[in-house]
Formats: sequence, structure tokens, C-alpha cells
Amino acid sequence: MSSSQTKRPLQSLKSRALNGDIRVPGDKSISHRSLMFGGLAIGETKITGLLEGEDVLATAEAMRKLGATVTRDEDGTWHVTGVGVGALREPDSVIDMGNAGTGIRLMAGIVATHPITTFFTGDASLCKRPMGRVADPLAEFGAQFITRERGRPPMAVIGTDEAKPVTYTLPMASAQVKSAVLLAGLNTAGTTTVIEPKPSRDHTERMLRHFGVDVDVSINDDGGRTVSLTGPVEMKAADIVVPTDPSSAAFPLVAALINPESKVTIRDVCLNPLRTGLITTLIEMGGDITIANEREEAGETIGDLVVSGKNRLTGIVVPAERAPSMIDEYPVLAVAAAYAQGETRMCGLEELRVKESDRLAAVAAGLAANKVIHRIEGDDLIVTGGEVPGGGMVETHLDHRIAMSFLVLGLGANDPVAVDDANPIATSFPSFEALMRELGANLAPAGS
Repeated sequence: MSSSQTKRPLQSLKSRALNGDIRVPGDKSISHRSLMFGGLAIGETKITGLLEGEDVLATAEAMRKLGATVTRDEDGTWHVTGVGVGALREPDSVIDMGNAGTGIRLMAGIVATHPITTFFTGDASLCKRPMGRVADPLAEFGAQFITRERGRPPMAVIGTDEAKPVTYTLPMASAQVKSAVLLAGLNTAGTTTVIEPKPSRDHTERMLRHFGVDVDVSINDDGGRTVSLTGPVEMKAADIVVPTDPSSAAFPLVAALINPESKVTIRDVCLNPLRTGLITTLIEMGGDITIANEREEAGETIGDLVVSGKNRLTGIVVPAERAPSMIDEYPVLAVAAAYAQGETRMCGLEELRVKESDRLAAVAAGLAANKVIHRIEGDDLIVTGGEVPGGGMVETHLDHRIAMSFLVLGLGANDPVAVDDANPIATSFPSFEALMRELGANLAPAGS
């Protein structure tokens, strides 16, 4: 979202039971990668189900500027004709990644080992986010980075044509950093290796295999993983059906659980085991969730979620090791915890401090504004659930997930819950308001 765009306050009010059968947008992580990998492959890749949110559209435009041909049919099918690994064109203008943290970090990995200079920028939120966590390992390949103070965009990446393979140990589990290093390795002679302390999302590894790249994954004695590939590689075009995004499904999922008598089916959800932490957690809390029609598509597990609001949720302890599998879902989990009986402790949330906003602080502020009892102890968030008073205005900080999470909070609260700006929702879930209203959610303009 442009920083100059007029804010659009939106509120949610106590709603009747939610009912319906819906399909949320395509998975954002897989959508980004399908465009990038299609642009690096030889031949034409056909993509169906692509998320057409602002973040992903920024990646499509970035690949065009790097030389790939990216087109869209009227029926929503996308076609990407790639240039091949090593053959990217130097962009003739700055690449604007909007709000896409995944997009800018993975793109940095791709261009770091191509002999081109690429300038990246983004919206006000993205330009506050640190890039040092990817710039540091990518510099080991030989790339150079120029950023603002504390590693913030705008950012120039001066790629190298003499890349040296790297073995990099992640300081914390991060799919973005892991992916950036692996993508730099695609155009590097020799074996590039990433060692991660805890398993993080593995969409990059799965999709690289789908495009013909040999990726080796082994489990370490400490439960972490070692991932490696040997370059330079040749990627071959491969059609992709993008499953729906579990991070987007999280909002109608939680909304159904906290509204008694609700019954909602969410179709074609990506059930990659490294993305299902929220589902596991909500089931442990007593949520009535079943999986139907489970199947495989392009290396990913897909299924339908059938959700009922008949059970009252109960507070639990969510272990820190589960964080990588649900890092984007903690804001909406905090909403579920606000309605759960007893105390829910979410452990090890340090990664939330460097998302689109400081999500840990933003969640705490939103809970406080709506009189939900909570506290932060170190990197743990503890929420005491029960009746939700509501009545507050939540500052979103240009963060789409904060906006959607607190709109879900208001669906069962005593008084309306408002967010100061609903515009950022378009970055990942453009149809959010329409789909939620279709289910029976009561959403209305705020402040009028």
C-alpha cells in the first residue's frame, strides 16, 4: 500500500453463527516462488490459483524487469517464460516490492549471484524492515549491498560473476534467509549448504525439485536440518497449481471457532507439515477441525478444512519449537486465546518483532485497546481468555495480519472492534471482506 493512500478505518461487530463453503486466495509463499522459479526456468510455466495480492503482483513485475515474460489470461491463469539461471537482465529502473518482505529477501538471493546491479525499494512498512539478515550471508558469495542505516531499504544489490559457494548456519529458523541463500546457490559453482536450528517452511526445497533441481535434505542430531544444492543448475519449466494459503485460511478458521454454532468449510488449503502449527494448536485447544479430501499437488499436501464452533476453546502452552510452522498466525491465535477458557502462553515469539510491524507489540496494543487481559514475559505472550469487551481502535502499522486478526476479534466481542486502516489487507487477501461477509461476518466502515 502506498504510504500516501488515505486510511480506511473498518470495524467488526458481534455476528451470528458463520456458515458457508469458501476458497481463500492462493498461498502467498508458493505464489512468490512460482513466479520467481518460472522466471529462472527454461520454457513456459503455467500457474493456476496464483494469489493476486499486491505483494505477489510486485514479484511478477520484478521478474518482468529482470527479463522474464509474465502474462495473465482473463480466466486468472498466469504464464511465465523464463530466461534461465544466469541469464537475468539488469533492470533499467528501481524494483518496487511494495510490502513484500518475502519478495525482496528472495529476490536479493536470486540477483546476488548474477553480474547485475539491482535497486530495490518498498512501501513505508517494508522500508523499516532489516535486510542485514539476508545481506550478511549473501555477501559471503561475493555480492555487495548498499542500504540505509540499520540495513533498511531502499537497497542496492551489486551481484557477482565470481560467486563462491557458502555453508551458512542460520542464527534462527527463517525460511526467507534459508531460501535467499539457496537461490544464490543456483548460479554458483559448487555446493551451497544451509544449516537451520529448527525446520522452517520448505516450499523452496519442494518447488526447486518440481523444477528439476536436486536438493539434498538431512535431519541433524539436534532436530535441525541441513539443506544443500550444487550449482550452477538448469531449471526446467513446470506447471503449478497453487493451493490456498493456510495463513489466510486462519482468519475464517478462528472466526468459526469463536462463534458458537458456526460451520465453515475452507477448500484446497496447503497442509504442508511445516505450515500446520496453527491447526495443531487449535485442535489442542479443543477446536473442532477435521481435514477432508487430502491429496498431493506439485509436491505439496492439500486438503479441505471443516470447522465447527460447537466447542469452547481452552488455553494451553504453545511450545517455542512450533513457532516456525505458524509464525504468521500468532496474531490470530492471540484472538482465539482471548476467547479461550483460562490462560494461553505462546512461547518464543522473538521473530514477530521483525515482521511487517513489531507484531508482538502490535498484538499486545490491540489486546489492551479491547480490554483483553494479557502480558509479555521476555519473548512469550500470555493471554487470559474469556469474555471480550471490545470497543477499541487498533493501530495496524500497515500490517495486513494485524488488521484481519482484530477484525476477527470483534465478531464475538461485546462492543465493536475497529482497525485504523483496512487497506493493507489487499497485500495478501484482497477478497477478505467479501468472503467474511459471505459467511455472515458483520463488517462496517468505522468512524462515520
